[in-house]
Amino acid sequence: MSGTLFLIAGEPSGDRLGAALMARLRALDPGIDFIGIGGPEMIQEGLDPIFPMDELSVMGLAEIVPKLPALLARKRQAAEAVLAAKPLALLTIDSPDFCLRVAKAVKAQDPGIRTIHYVAPTVWAWRPGRARKMAAFIDHVLALFPFEPPLMQAAGMGCDFVGHPVVSEPQASAAEIQRFRARHGFGDAPVALILPGSRMSEVRRLGPIFAEAAGRVLTAAPDTQLVLPAASHVAGHLTETLKTWPGPPVLLDPREMSHADFAVEKRAAFAAADVALAASGTVSLELAAADTPMVIGYDMAPLSRWLIGAMLKVDTVTLVNLVAECRTVPEFLGRNCRPDLLAAALTELLTDPDAREPQIDAMEQTMIRLGRDGEAPGLRAARAVLEVIR
Repeated sequence: MSGTLFLIAGEPSGDRLGAALMARLRALDPGIDFIGIGGPEMIQEGLDPIFPMDELSVMGLAEIVPKLPALLARKRQAAEAVLAAKPLALLTIDSPDFCLRVAKAVKAQDPGIRTIHYVAPTVWAWRPGRARKMAAFIDHVLALFPFEPPLMQAAGMGCDFVGHPVVSEPQASAAEIQRFRARHGFGDAPVALILPGSRMSEVRRLGPIFAEAAGRVLTAAPDTQLVLPAASHVAGHLTETLKTWPGPPVLLDPREMSHADFAVEKRAAFAAADVALAASGTVSLELAAADTPMVIGYDMAPLSRWLIGAMLKVDTVTLVNLVAECRTVPEFLGRNCRPDLLAAALTELLTDPDAREPQIDAMEQTMIRLGRDGEAPGLRAARAVLEVIR
């Protein structure tokens, strides 16, 4: 089949999903071209971008308001580009606030363009009515979690559980871990990852909280080495702010190495780490794949915190807890995202082996349920897409 697939991803996790899908699609059908919005991984797989993905990386209702005019302009530009391309399908990846608006605008102008959304909206967590509304302009959904297809199908959309790509991503070898430790002079010291998010809004809000928590951990366990792998668009900000952090952390800066080398460095850091302090999100699954126990912290602007808190239907937002149906990963959200609480939980994981075991079990269960040892999620997603567009 020859033709163009228009893809839109709005953040790094979506960029990874899109890249894995594109690689598998190209292998199954070399005649497909790719245009749209994506990050470095999708561009490396052959995406022809219409504008930088970084402009869409914003989180939180209050945080979006100042950027709303620019985002609306980009939405119109994206919709117009889709209509002009007349693609085999529009495939939007996560980032529903932007992606679904584009899909709705496209469908209103040309109902014949097939629309596929990759990553089901979290209707099991909040705003369940979204599924019914999106069924008016989304034809098919690719779901990451096994409990999602019935919810999407009940709303009137086709849906395939394709698994989460984290289960097929390469993990660091023992040699890569050893070289990582030697390169940074860590020896046998414990390592703590600090992961304040991939969006600038997250890094600015969580960075000071995580910095103080890290300082408290170093007071309790002074030989601990801190490592912070950065997304490219926040690395410059972190280069300056980390100078004031305790430690300071070793910054893994993707601007200083090739994309492939950074991927190796990052996975070695995840595998070498004894614990991690992370913002809520997909990163919890990356940590689970690396068997790294974690503490989750997250906060937003007060308005966003109140609105989302009022609508939340679940008592945990950490994906490991949700998929494994447990509550073993400690999370500190909103007003509870405090340095003292985060540091106490991290210190316990560092110093008490018994505190780590329940997390190790939950992470193992999570990987199994998300499709580990089965067919690669990217391949399953590619086959589902081809079924829709043929």
